[in-house]
Amino acid sequence: MVARRGTDLLRPATSSGRATFLELFFDLAFVAALTRVSQRFTEAGDDSGWMLVAGLGRTLLLFLALWLIWSHTAWITSRYEPERTAIQAVVIGTMFAALVMAVTLPRAMEERAFVFTVAYLTVMLVRPLVIAAVLRGHPRRLVPFRLAAWSALSAPLWLVGALGPDRLRVPLWAAALAVDYLAWVLGWPLPRLGTAAIGRWRIAGEHLAERHQQMFLIALGESILVIGTVFSGVDYSAERVAAFTIAFTTSVLLWRIYFHRAGRLLNEALGRAGMPGRLATASERIHALIVFSVLVTAVGYALVIDHPFGPSRPTWLLFVVGGPALFLVARIRLDYTVLGRVSRSRMTGLAILLLVTTGLTRWPPMTGLSVVAGVLALVALLDAVRSRRRPLEDSVARIRPEVSGDPAAGD
Repeated sequence: MVARRGTDLLRPATSSGRATFLELFFDLAFVAALTRVSQRFTEAGDDSGWMLVAGLGRTLLLFLALWLIWSHTAWITSRYEPERTAIQAVVIGTMFAALVMAVTLPRAMEERAFVFTVAYLTVMLVRPLVIAAVLRGHPRRLVPFRLAAWSALSAPLWLVGALGPDRLRVPLWAAALAVDYLAWVLGWPLPRLGTAAIGRWRIAGEHLAERHQQMFLIALGESILVIGTVFSGVDYSAERVAAFTIAFTTSVLLWRIYFHRAGRLLNEALGRAGMPGRLATASERIHALIVFSVLVTAVGYALVIDHPFGPSRPTWLLFVVGGPALFLVARIRLDYTVLGRVSRSRMTGLAILLLVTTGLTRWPPMTGLSVVAGVLALVALLDAVRSRRRPLEDSVARIRPEVSGDPAAGD
């Protein structure tokens, strides 16, 4: 009976690959969280020198903590049946903790550090123990036990960083986050138990692919929100209207480039893989960079709309050009992961951005954003020309075969 109860919690082969309404509801907490991340990046964009580096580093650390919470949840609902009451309770509890992290995030490095830490550790420590308790005698219970054990190892670093001197917070939290991510990469190894072979996990591949695509759209929606919020808070002028229009066009181009070929075929690639864990792991890391790049790009929108022809500041290029460049790097990697080839159009766009960056330091921000939009338009145009020559079915046939495996061998 105990084993049967644990088995009932697993995702059956007949389960729908679509995200449930609860998961979409859960994402709303991360809409709020990404908004706060963008705000912190925007504030850092007004600094220069060491203050800029420190501000970006602190915000990146907080983003990575949030991403770990979201991505672990996506894996949970891809491994276990999200319609089960126990999993729904886990998702709702995680959503509340994520919302607490979101509301504390603006001052998470200051007086709200302890609350932020408690919310994070509650998810990382308590959630896996709850899942292990529900699974009981099922062999999969060892995975959440591993996660809880490694989270307990990093918990003192989080707590001392939150309660200790402010100057130690960033290095201690960075060390704690490094432990959490390293544990995931290594498969949470424990004495006698060994490691969890993540690449051989049984998951709903199409579901996880859809979750990654949805998170990209959430980040893109956040960039649209930034465009509208900043534009509505400044005095109207022809220059700002132009900046508003170009920023919106840039977001549209990011959407178009993402969903061309590999971005669109991710569901099918993960669905066709016998053991999609390896490809899903690569997709998760790629999408972390994609989401981060979109948030950075949104900061560039805010800076340009606010001061379209203001004085040239080289640090602004980190956002105006750096965000789109990171996006192209991630998309190149996604093409290679899914289709086994390097996209020439994206390589061309990336090379142009790198070549013109130095020259843009002498021009106003509006020029930089316009050049970026032009380069992305060129990439989209090259994609369209390639699509005419090669139909989508040709790309489907090119999906990398090595992501397949033996379904009976996985955990």
